Amino acid sequence: MSLLETLNNDLKQAMKAKDKQTLSTVRMLKAAVTNEEIKAGHELSTDDETVLLARELKQRKESYAEFKSAGRDDLLESLDMEIKIVENYLPEQLSAEEVTDIVKEVISQVGATSKADFGKVMGAVIPKLKGRADGKVISETVKSLLN
Repeated sequence: MSLLETLNNDLKQAMKAKDKQTLSTVRMLKAAVTNEEIKAGHELSTDDETVLLARELKQRKESYAEFKSAGRDDLLESLDMEIKIVENYLPEQLSAEEVTDIVKEVISQVGATSKADFGKVMGAVIPKLKGRADGKVISETVKSLLN
């Protein structure tokens, strides 16, 4: 079942349950998927859907951090619910140890030895971890291992 079909089913369930928070979030996700499909001119692949969901999650996490630093606690609870709902549609995120193991493997495959090889390592590791780990975590891991 495609992401759009899943979102449509969840939209119907949220309407029946009168769950306004879930309904609102699923509608935003559905609109994002539809807009991306229109922009691409074709149905999204599973990888494209994962990238889209990761982007939506990142936007919400950034907003959460901004609201928290601005003292807008009234908005944090709603945003936290949105983050949890979006995470339900993403594949299981890898732990820091799993990311480190994969990065170490790529470093040995590529033959990286210094910080100068950062771009080469990132180019090889991003496709393997796309949607399963945050880009910031990947970047920090690669930097720490190349020191």
